[in-house]
Amino acid sequence: MATETPPIRRGSHVRLHLQIRLADGTEALSSFGEEALELTLGDGTLASGLEDLLIGLRAGGDEHFVVDGSTLYGPCDESKIHWLACADFPCGLALVRGQVVAFDAPGGQEVAGLLLETGTERVKVDFNHPLAGRSLQIRIRTISATGPDSSREP
Repeated sequence: MATETPPIRRGSHVRLHLQIRLADGTEALSSFGEEALELTLGDGTLASGLEDLLIGLRAGGDEHFVVDGSTLYGPCDESKIHWLACADFPCGLALVRGQVVAFDAPGGQEVAGLLLETGTERVKVDFNHPLAGRSLQIRIRTISATGPDSSREP
């Protein structure tokens, strides 16, 4: 008789493949065809909303979800949309509407900004997560899950 694997819980160490597609089918992220992701739930590797999708899944599963990106990455916040001078961008960088640009934030972290509008003097940049507010198709193939919390109820 085969035993069922325990469900994934906070603190579980998980190996998985993750794919995120936009509603139109455009692939935003995928580890399929590459090394599997390895993480411990709660270590900050994944956004907390993505971690929430893993809770209760079991090793060997291949699950599909349709979710609002705001659920995974937080709601869109108008205060994270700013006008920046074109001179603030690297010389020679073509500033194109819809382009995602990496910015250095205070503290040394890298933050993505989506160019909403471009002009000759300034650019409107959205610093909300690029997938927030979009309908997303998520696929999670769980390879293994172990850990101190994988045998406890939430």
